[in-house]
Amino acid sequence: GPGEMLVCEAAFPGAGGLTCPPVLFSNVRDQDIHLHTLRKLFNESHGIFVGLQRSDEELSGKSKKAQEDVIQMSLVLLGSMGVINTLVTVSVFPQVSILSAMELIWNLCEILFVEVAPAGHLLLHLLDWVRLHVCDVDNMVREVLSSENPSKHELFWNVVDIFVLQGRMEDARHLLSKEATANPTSKGMCKILDDLMKKMPVLGLGNTQTLTEMELKWQHWHEECQRYLQDGTFASNPHMESICKILLGDENAILEKKELMTTWYHFLVTHLLYSHPAVKPVELRFYAQSSLDQFLGGENSPEPLDTILMAAFEFEIHQVIKECSIALSNWWFVAHLTDLLDHCKLLQSHNLYFGSNMREFLLLEYASGLFSHHSLWQLGVDYFDHCSEYGRVYLELHIERIPLTTEQKALKVLRICEQRQMHEQVRSICKIMAMKALRNNRLGSALSWSIRAKDAAFATLISDRFLKDYCERGSFSDLDLIDNLGPSMLLSDRLTFLGKYREFHRLYGEKRFSEAAKLLLMLMTAHIAPCSFWMTLLTDALPLLEQKEVIFSAEQTYELMRCLEDLTAGKLDNQKLQDDDIETTKVEMLRLAFARNLARAIVKEGTLEGS
Repeated sequence: GPGEMLVCEAAFPGAGGLTCPPVLFSNVRDQDIHLHTLRKLFNESHGIFVGLQRSDEELSGKSKKAQEDVIQMSLVLLGSMGVINTLVTVSVFPQVSILSAMELIWNLCEILFVEVAPAGHLLLHLLDWVRLHVCDVDNMVREVLSSENPSKHELFWNVVDIFVLQGRMEDARHLLSKEATANPTSKGMCKILDDLMKKMPVLGLGNTQTLTEMELKWQHWHEECQRYLQDGTFASNPHMESICKILLGDENAILEKKELMTTWYHFLVTHLLYSHPAVKPVELRFYAQSSLDQFLGGENSPEPLDTILMAAFEFEIHQVIKECSIALSNWWFVAHLTDLLDHCKLLQSHNLYFGSNMREFLLLEYASGLFSHHSLWQLGVDYFDHCSEYGRVYLELHIERIPLTTEQKALKVLRICEQRQMHEQVRSICKIMAMKALRNNRLGSALSWSIRAKDAAFATLISDRFLKDYCERGSFSDLDLIDNLGPSMLLSDRLTFLGKYREFHRLYGEKRFSEAAKLLLMLMTAHIAPCSFWMTLLTDALPLLEQKEVIFSAEQTYELMRCLEDLTAGKLDNQKLQDDDIETTKVEMLRLAFARNLARAIVKEGTLEGS
């Protein structure tokens, strides 16, 4: 997947039929994920993507409103690319930044596939597309207009030509007025050319005239231009004559301005403007191929960007996506473009052989790439959420591989899993964090994570560590956690004992000796306490046995004596007791204390019965 590496071994035949040693080739995709300057784009597009999915769910069945929302979301996304494009210089195509290329392709797809402009209006959209993406003449215009005599500037006619080539007649007429003012001899020609530009019929977006009416007007205007050219009206001024030829759609005259247009698709749109203004969408493919061939002239082969744009002009949506996937260095573009087209119901018929449709496949690839980034992985979660078939599986696999470097990050991942009822992943994360805490000797944190994971075995292990530490130090750590275990202590017997044993100490500290004594005895007689801890519990009974007031009854004392005898009679750990002088001394002290307490208890109970 993107963000990961595919390594393949290949052997090549060498000289004399000998096979060269195998060579390893690596192919790393989606490297753009790690470009800091593109993070703003990824974040903004994520918000737009999620908004589009929600809008689609809310407006299910309201096709017109849904279509408007799709177009609006597309424009917002396009705007994000435009803003961020100024910050990025990564190049994927010759002389075109990666974002410029993506913006160019996206805008064209929006015009052809999403807005689906009819004949006449289609050309207006294509003109806007060319003006926005191809020729930036603002600097050249400023340089010309800021000079003392603009019409004498060496770039003056270049600027006029570009305005004409882009159909910007008002701008071209404004510059021509400068020429008319500066050169009285050309004033007449300027006036005629100005009138021709002014009269040029254009089917405006808000215009009520029909396409037939516009074509008729355009034909009359075209004939008028032809008449002036044949009469030699502009013969004395090659620049104006060239402009008149362009207005007539003369291919050779337009191709002479090849350096100003710079691209074949600019040439295509200019040629359509002055030769076929009412071009229909289905006719675009023929004009596009012709323009590409003429512009390149057999000298250069098409670049990847040319191939992508040609596929768009041919209305081959799947080919556009395929070529973009090959040419672009990330999955971001194809994933979002495909999602947009899918919302326009343009990709429903195309399913991949392994079950997932193209939209889901590309979103999965893009989201997988996001998960290779230390912070962008959070965006990938929402993309997986909106892949109905395989999204859940991918999320489960990827989320287990997120490095849990801090508890804060672990809690963030955990919250995502809990919200989606990913119980296995919740347990896995908790176990990992519990193990990390245990290695760092943070027993409280380890116990908290193991309880959250509902891992009885691990909770037992950590409880044993708590008890071991208590035996060594004589006090508990993390008292707040142990005091507030609540029902969680039932997760394992050892954890239950830990909680109850801490409760015994709390009762003793509060001088509630009778309750403490009952609890201590219950821990042994009910076999809640581990056998290895019985000696500690019996030792804990000594202070209670030495109290002035009799705490343990005769029956309870007998129970304590039985527990001690079980311990010393070889049922539990007799060998250890025989070998340990200290333990033997403890046993003798306990027997003495039990005997004394038993005598006191019998006297007390007998006295009470006699009275």
